[in-house]
Amino acid sequence: MARWRAGMADDLRDGEYAGERALADLSRRSRPALLRYFQRRGLSASDAEDAVQDVFLRLSRRPDIVGWDHGEAYLFETAASVAIDRHRRAHTRREDQHTAYDEARHAVPDHSVERIVEGRQELQRLIECLRLMPERTRHVVMLARLERLTHAQIARRLGISISTVERRLVKGMAQLAAQLGEAGQ
Repeated sequence: MARWRAGMADDLRDGEYAGERALADLSRRSRPALLRYFQRRGLSASDAEDAVQDVFLRLSRRPDIVGWDHGEAYLFETAASVAIDRHRRAHTRREDQHTAYDEARHAVPDHSVERIVEGRQELQRLIECLRLMPERTRHVVMLARLERLTHAQIARRLGISISTVERRLVKGMAQLAAQLGEAGQ
């Protein structure tokens, strides 16, 4: 560890490497220590790896990396800042209450091409059946079944009685059932 610290400080101070090379060398030397640092603070191995990447991302934004006298201190100060930011983000997003993705529980079954085509054909038959209906009946069916309005709301909107709404809805649904039943056979 002492050799690692001395080597890192020498490389940064001596300016032997410039810019990206200095950062790459710093990463190579300090990555294991940073991983241990983050894992001791409760991060999983993959989250610790992400946190190390965050540290070097922040350091890469600093053009004056070459020539730091206290590179190790700044490195771990940056790591502490990343750890605090990650903790705040996890707390704000309530990550402890999230459920991990489970393929068996969360996956949506894939539909076959045949089922998709069949569904589109059924939709086209429904649209065609609606077009064949008398306009007033079609309006009542669409307001009741698609927009989920009550009979009273439909009556007010169309300026007709509730009994007329009920009569047209029964007539329209019977017509749809008959036409779709014939088309499906």
